[in-house]
Amino acid sequence: MRSTRRTTFRTAAVVAGAATVLALPVGSAFADSPAVPEPEVLPGIEQPPVQPPVRPSVKPSADPKHRPAPAVRAFVTSVKLADGSVAKVYKIGRSHFEADVFAGSTKLDTLVSRGGAASYGRSDGLHVVLQPNGTVTSWLDRAPKPKPKSEAESSVRVAMPDGRIAKLVDGPRGKYVVVSTSKGHVLGAVDLKHPSARNDGWTYRLVRDGERVKFVVIDGKGGGSSWVYDFGGRLIERYTVDAPKPKKDHVRVVPSSGGMAASGPAGLGFAVVPARG
Repeated sequence: MRSTRRTTFRTAAVVAGAATVLALPVGSAFADSPAVPEPEVLPGIEQPPVQPPVRPSVKPSADPKHRPAPAVRAFVTSVKLADGSVAKVYKIGRSHFEADVFAGSTKLDTLVSRGGAASYGRSDGLHVVLQPNGTVTSWLDRAPKPKPKSEAESSVRVAMPDGRIAKLVDGPRGKYVVVSTSKGHVLGAVDLKHPSARNDGWTYRLVRDGERVKFVVIDGKGGGSSWVYDFGGRLIERYTVDAPKPKKDHVRVVPSSGGMAASGPAGLGFAVVPARG
């Protein structure tokens, strides 16, 4: 009987203690928990060997021979800018140019043109443009912006065989020719839309020959001789046509009853008449 009572008490005490711990708030349970004791080594039982930590495998780096070669900054040229400063142009790769702008020994900026796009910079009234082909243009605020070469107009004056002056112009409007007298009085003009004009027996004409345009002067009075000029003002062709010569006169005898007459064997009068053909 005694043994039974002690067993019941111990069991109740353990259960009561467990209920007390579970009744604590969760935060208190983490804060007051004692350090976990190391497992007890029992005699006669060997501990398992400690396994070294598994390290993640590291892949070897790529072979340097297969790495892309670094871009080379190759010097191209130096360009003097509108204010006296200098732009040094470098080629980095295909469709990639850079221009370092220097004022003396001071580097002001670097313009980068990549993928066919121009790069623009401005400093104290200086405007600088790096074109996709590596060329550099610049201008100042007080000076007009330069026109691109495609908009520039060129002209040359030619003294024609008829004594008149032809001004051959190549510009934004295309190619055309202005014809004037030697004193500067304008007689007319021809272009590719209106390629021919006439004046006093002479013909002035523009002719397209493949990609070239020629200016032709034709002498209508003299039988059609012609002179051909390029738009640099050079005489590149000439065609000469011989004018027809008048035929020689011969004498034709016709009967006549009076006037200027000569007596023939039969006593008839004949007049001497110049004839052609």
